[in-house]
Amino acid sequence: MRKVDEELEELRRRKLMEMQARLEEQRRQEELRKQFEIQKRQILQQILTPEARSRLANLKTAHPEFAEQLELQLIQLAQAGKIVSPITDEQLRTILSKLAERRREIRIRRL
Repeated sequence: MRKVDEELEELRRRKLMEMQARLEEQRRQEELRKQFEIQKRQILQQILTPEARSRLANLKTAHPEFAEQLELQLIQLAQAGKIVSPITDEQLRTILSKLAERRREIRIRRL
């Protein structure tokens, strides 16, 4: 009977360790995500005027996935050195209209 109790206790310890390890990994992932968001916000603050940032925030409310993709593309362009001066609201509207045209052109038809 004592051996069974020891085995049960060992199983409990292992489960507890596994749960703690998973929790710690989740914390690390959350911390990395927060750091990424902070860096992203800092870069966007450098490459967008306040008006353009406001427009992007509004877009993010209405179309979060699209806005996220746009943010990542803008950051990639900035890191590649292709954005020299901050993007104005007018320039962002032009970019958005061109992207909207491209999105409308993609049609999937069933035959």
